[in-house]
Amino acid sequence: MDNEAIDVKENNVYNLDCELLAILLRDNTTGKNIIWATDNYMPYGDLYKFNSEIIISKIISYHGQVIRPRIKKSRQEQQLRSREKAEVFTPSWICNKQNNLIDDDWFGYSNMFNVETKEDWETNTEKIRFIGLKTWEDYINDLRLEVSCGEAPYIVSRYDTVTGDIIDVSNRIGLLDRKLRIINENLDNQDEWFDYVVKAYKSIYAYEWQGDNLLIARENILYTFIDNFKFKFNTFPNLEELKQIAEIISWNVWQMDGIKFTVPNSCKNNIIINYTLFGDE
Repeated sequence: MDNEAIDVKENNVYNLDCELLAILLRDNTTGKNIIWATDNYMPYGDLYKFNSEIIISKIISYHGQVIRPRIKKSRQEQQLRSREKAEVFTPSWICNKQNNLIDDDWFGYSNMFNVETKEDWETNTEKIRFIGLKTWEDYINDLRLEVSCGEAPYIVSRYDTVTGDIIDVSNRIGLLDRKLRIINENLDNQDEWFDYVVKAYKSIYAYEWQGDNLLIARENILYTFIDNFKFKFNTFPNLEELKQIAEIISWNVWQMDGIKFTVPNSCKNNIIINYTLFGDE
């Protein structure tokens, strides 16, 4: 895969099936589409304002170049988003270190997935072992959450969000990547494999403020399923399987102001008038 592969073009998702892209844009909190929640896209027109819903026709125009990963944005735009929303993406090697801390505690031993190097890692190619009463099924069902997820680099590591380098399926280090690796190691029957992949996807949660990041995160998590399906079975998943995974993603990866626990910019000041014998307050 070349560097262009990191940018999932919405046109390509739409061409797979228009309903698939509609699912990824759905906001199950409001019953509408997710909103832009940023003013960065206002130069495109009135339908790209902060509170505007992200509409399919407005993102598949311009040949799918409207929404791009951070690494594909200009340096000026990156700096602006950093100032406005403290948007700074974490290198994959740091994500790996932090995810390893979680797994060291869960497994009771270290280096089960990889051995950390200075700013990289060496993947452990041996089958992951489970000690004590814990089983690989327990690991698949264990819940994980990424807060303020951006493009979701802690959940899936299709590429390094800082360098833009593609990461091979066998070397990925995200929270979901690790679950999928274990499923790949323990199941060969395609139906059983898919059943456990569904369980893995249902165990992963994330939220994000900005609509473009949220859509990219959802796309990355969906395409991680495609990558693993092709890696395991050397073929492409069918449309019904893609839609089922997309539905889970649309519920589990949502748009939220992480301070107020609401849809971004949805809070309003309400004036309450109390009527008394002596007048209004």
